[in-house]
Amino acid sequence: MGRLSGKFALITGGTSGIGLETAQQFLAEGAEVAITGRSQDSLEAARRQLPREVLAIRNDASVATDQSELAAILSRKWARLDVLYANAADVTHQPMGQWTEAIVDRILATNLKGPLLLIQSLLPILSNPASIILCGSVSAHIGLPQSSVYAASKAGLLSLARTLSGEFIQRGIRVNGLSPGPTTTPALGKLGLAAEELRRLQDDIRNLVPIGRMGQPIELAKAAVFLASDESSYVVGTELLVDGGVGSL
Repeated sequence: MGRLSGKFALITGGTSGIGLETAQQFLAEGAEVAITGRSQDSLEAARRQLPREVLAIRNDASVATDQSELAAILSRKWARLDVLYANAADVTHQPMGQWTEAIVDRILATNLKGPLLLIQSLLPILSNPASIILCGSVSAHIGLPQSSVYAASKAGLLSLARTLSGEFIQRGIRVNGLSPGPTTTPALGKLGLAAEELRRLQDDIRNLVPIGRMGQPIELAKAAVFLASDESSYVVGTELLVDGGVGSL
């Protein structure tokens, strides 16, 4: 039997990078899996890459009504939800002088408000016990230039992991943060940088990491399996840093 056999798991932002790899690992460990993404094309592409059938649901984490609709869809498909991995994120980085109210609102809506409203909407079907994993970031712990709004949103999400753990503990719902360090994912390609600028950024990022390399999605996915499984039943309201030492050394 797999470590997640019999569990029903939702992964938001599950069409690429860490989310897609986590879906792979959850399936390999026996879970029934639902993934979300903003693009129907990316959802279909992800389904083709996965080894067996998943629920693929179009959802924009920044849209409040999408969160209640997602919960309604799951409640019709499944009798319960055992694992939520809130992984969808807006990773925009830019200098302080370039932020606009619209961009700030979009990042906070995607990275903080959306997960909060999704958890609220899912409460009726969350199991006892259940595991909620909130994708933080090592950026919440360091002063990385150009990450101000992104880092603040992730710091808020990690705070939510602690406060909701206190609120949900009697219901058997564990909430923990899983914070990646610099990781090789397609998200870097969404920053709008030219090829040479992107190469320099990647070099700069690697220089931040004490072990001298960027992380791989599977390293985060394996950590997510642990937090989703009963092996982590004594892990509550904390943060697991998978960051090559960036936030600690």
